[in-house]
Amino acid sequence: MDLTKILPKNGPPLNEVKKYIEKYKNDLIVIKYGGNVFVDRSIFNNFIIDISILNKLGLSVVVIHGGGPRIKRELDKSNIQSKFIRGLRVTDKNIIDIVESVLIDFNNDIVSSLEKKGSEAISIHTKKNNIIEIIPEQKELGYVGIPNKINNEILLSIIKQNKIPIISPLGLDKNNQAHNINGDTAAMAVAKSLKSRRLLLMTNVNGVLDKEKKLIGEISSSEILELVKNETITEGMIPKINASLDAVNNGVTAVGIINGTKQHSCLWEIFSDKGSGTLIRK
Repeated sequence: MDLTKILPKNGPPLNEVKKYIEKYKNDLIVIKYGGNVFVDRSIFNNFIIDISILNKLGLSVVVIHGGGPRIKRELDKSNIQSKFIRGLRVTDKNIIDIVESVLIDFNNDIVSSLEKKGSEAISIHTKKNNIIEIIPEQKELGYVGIPNKINNEILLSIIKQNKIPIISPLGLDKNNQAHNINGDTAAMAVAKSLKSRRLLLMTNVNGVLDKEKKLIGEISSSEILELVKNETITEGMIPKINASLDAVNNGVTAVGIINGTKQHSCLWEIFSDKGSGTLIRK
């Protein structure tokens, strides 16, 4: 395999890439891409290139995407105001139908963009290959679910064919009613179920920052709880931290929180000694 033909010029150094291809070749990597990262089409295209490169190098990758900004845009068009409880969108019957169609639409966009780059991807959502069975989160939230069971067989059979599963954060309850799921929660549930080597949470910040606002390269779960306690970590980062801790305490080797708006941050995180964000281990 001629790596120079596959890898970008501004990606990680070749000798490091070779080492890490060896390291990850029998492992699974779950990547969650937040909807807020995808607002810009050039960032979206950069992500598509990175995922396609991982696939061409023979790595087994599972992708879960968000869609918050796209959902908001559609709801605004219909003049629907969203209410949030603890960061989760209250989702009635009208809203779940819009959420479902926006996320499926976005899913198809990712799949067809990857195919244009020569990588085969398979859509997974509530209308096709559903893999997430949910229980309702809380009555007051409406159609918002917590993953209860993940169908690993569907995912593993797609991966075996060197195709990429693209998962929307949606699931079905026992009556086959669609529910919206927080993207980080969905990604964590999939990573735990597959016992993946890595869970990468791609967001629009550089990672976890210390009191001096400097990036923390690597941290253990006990150290991170300290940072939550003394309020170094606040607000939007907390759900990501909770998902990360749940993952590393349940069979995922490590979680990376990285900046998805930076070029090839995904490749730098997986294939370089220095990584690109914060790595959380047990």
